[in-house]
This record gives sequence, structure tokens and C-alpha cells, in this order.
Amino acid sequence: MSTENTITCKAAISVGDGKFTIETIKVKSKPEKDEVLVKIKASGLCHTDHDSLTWGMPIILGHEGAGIVEAVGSEVTNVKVGDEVILNWATPCYTCFQCQEGNQHICETNSPVIANHAGKLPGGHVAIEGTTWNGEPIERSFNIGTLSEYSLVRASACVKKTSKKLSFESASIVCCGVMTGCGSVFNSAKVTMGSSVVVLGTGGVGLNVIQAARISGAAKIIAIDINENRLKLAQEFGATDVILADREDKGLMQASEKVKAMTGGRGADFSFECTAVPALGAAPLAMIRNAGTAVQVSGIEEEITIDMRLFEWDKIYINPLYGAARPEMDFPKLEALFDKGELMLDEMITRTYPLENLQQAFDDMLAGKNAKGVIVF
Repeated sequence: MSTENTITCKAAISVGDGKFTIETIKVKSKPEKDEVLVKIKASGLCHTDHDSLTWGMPIILGHEGAGIVEAVGSEVTNVKVGDEVILNWATPCYTCFQCQEGNQHICETNSPVIANHAGKLPGGHVAIEGTTWNGEPIERSFNIGTLSEYSLVRASACVKKTSKKLSFESASIVCCGVMTGCGSVFNSAKVTMGSSVVVLGTGGVGLNVIQAARISGAAKIIAIDINENRLKLAQEFGATDVILADREDKGLMQASEKVKAMTGGRGADFSFECTAVPALGAAPLAMIRNAGTAVQVSGIEEEITIDMRLFEWDKIYINPLYGAARPEMDFPKLEALFDKGELMLDEMITRTYPLENLQQAFDDMLAGKNAKGVIVF
């Protein structure tokens, strides 16, 4: 429902105590000069959304989304009313040092992740105004808050959807899980043709690492997980070999011996950690050969102990954010791969839910039932 200056709609809100409710909010219907009003059609779910329940602040949940542009500010040129868009949670300013260096995903002005490391709240330190709940302003998760019927965002959070085949459901997952997994392979590690790759953890991000490695021409892709059903799914996305790990295998050292046996005794060329388990932060180092590349994809942010002998010799360990995404360039590339039938997106969505069933969607995600769950509006 809309009035002259606001739209009244439903959204999932957490007050930071670990729980959420579906509430009525009001969103400004006339964007400021650099803002865009988006009618959300679908919102993907990932573990970060569940983590945000405990951020200790009122927040509109959700950071993966796609929808239709309803209104634009006077200076917006990248999209127009009626455009179908994919939202991007790491909104660049294009003028700070990192943006000028080409690192738009770690923008010093707008990135909520960088803000958090500066001692700010995870919602970001340059919040979009114009959304209220019970008459008070409320922030949106990563400044997009996609678990909401409408979202007011910066223009730089919008990337025009180019594929006619791509549904809103599949488009919604591009902006985090798909971009993070694929970007870690394409942009960060730069996996080479004929190489060997190990993927630790075959959830949504891990599956995207697997299929990006396949698209890159990796000859051997070894998936490791404790869930046998997920390993079967990993094979559908491109894994050539699987290892069912033992929960008691500390640091996956036993699994690493199996990897070495599969790779001529020396270890893989590339290894990607996608489990988000702090105890496995160093595990990708155990999987690679001398001078190989280990990638910590899942964003572990805890103190861990690492045996420095795992670095021997000349091993590279990188910790990229968001697959080093430049969304205006990368999203269309991912859509093109989808159109060619190389990037599997529809197959990744296990189940869709209405907003009212968000708790069930969270429960299914935490139970490992879904590759990806998506809320549809």
C-alpha cells in the first residue's frame, strides 16, 4: 500500500536477539538523487542472514535479492523504472582509494564489512535512510535488506539483469553465494585449465566453486564433505572425485592424505575452504602441493592456530572477500555463462518459500537440506 510519500509493506526484522518477526514497515517512495526504489521479487538465503539475527541492532534482514525498479533519483543513470535488477550488497562509491584501485568489493566508504572492522556495526557506517518501523528509522542488512517487499538502495547496488532466461529466483542468488564462489575461482585464484582443485564443503558457495572450476577447465575436482547427499550434488555440479570426511578428522589431515594419493603424491594445485568452520581455516594448506594456492572462501573471522609447516614450501594462502567482485562487469558474465548452459543456477535452488515461512527456510538451511533456499514475493 502506498501513500503520497511512502509505501507500506512487509519485511523480516530482527532486533538482534537471535529471533525475527514479520512486520509492517514504511519505505520512502521518492528516492534521493542517487537512490533507487526496488520492488523485491526474490531473496536468496545464506548463513550470513542467520548470523545477522544476533548483530545486536534492529535490522531488516536479507542481502541477496532481485527485483524491478519502481523509482529512481534524479542523478541515477545506470537503471530506469521498469528495469529488472540484481542487487549487490558491496556497494562501491567509485571514488575512494580501493575503488580507484579496482577493489570495489572493499570500498572504504560503503562496505559494511570494512565498517565492521573499523569498529562499526555490521549494518554499515553510511546507511541508507528512508525506511521506518514503528515510526523510527531502521537500517537494512548490508544496506539492501532484501527480505522486504520493497527496498530503497544506492544506485551502485543495482546491476541491470541482462538475461531473459534468468528467473528472479535464480538471479537473486547471483549477488552473494554464486559471486563469492565463482569469483574466488575466476578472479582471485585464477584456476587454470588442466589443474587439480580441492573444495572443502559443498554447500551453496562450495557448489559454485566446483562449477566455476569445471568451467575454468580444471581436470580434477575433488569435493570433501561430511554429508554424503551433498557429495552426490557436488558431482552433479562438476566434481570428478569425492571424499566423505570423518567428523573426527582433525584439520582434515586424513582427507589430505587421500587428496595426495589422488594427485600424484604431491597435493592439488588449488584448494578452497568453504565450510565456515574455524578449525578448518588452515585445512586447505594441507591439501595443496608446494607452490600451490589455498583459498579461504567462507570468511572465517576468529583466532585460530596454524602449524606454519603447512606453508612449506612456497604455498600461497589468500582470503578474498566476495570473490573480488566488480558486479557491473561480473554479473553479466555470470548471466552469459548461464545462458550458454554452463553455469547451473536453477538447479541450485532446492526450494522456494513465501516470506511467512522464513523460519522453515532457516531451519532447512541449518539442517543442510537445501543447496539454496529462496524467499519469493
